[in-house]
Amino acid sequence: MLKETMICIVIIISIVFGNNMTQNYTKESVSELSSGLISLREKVSQENMEDETIKNDAENVYKQWEKRHGKLAYYIEHDELEKVETELIGIKSDLETEDYEELIIGIDRSVFILKHIEDKYAFNLENIF
Repeated sequence: MLKETMICIVIIISIVFGNNMTQNYTKESVSELSSGLISLREKVSQENMEDETIKNDAENVYKQWEKRHGKLAYYIEHDELEKVETELIGIKSDLETEDYEELIIGIDRSVFILKHIEDKYAFNLENIF
């Protein structure tokens, strides 16, 4: 009886520890990507924006995403990650065609999807039940 109880306790501790690690990584990733996207949005909204600076910032956000995507794919649904990837590619194409209104909309959608992923995988009672 004691052996089974100890095994159960070790399993529960492992699950809580693993969830804490993945949740922290998700929060860190979402925060980093969202801040990059919000900064990009602010630069696009300015009247005297520089195209080269905006393109560099967009490329940096995409590189951050590529760096984080591999680890996030271990424990987040691939459909959710594909939504973010699709929006980021849309942002790049809107930037190339200089469609700044659609670019701002794409940035807002990307930030929303990232926040949704963070909320969806948060460890709280609402998500457990």
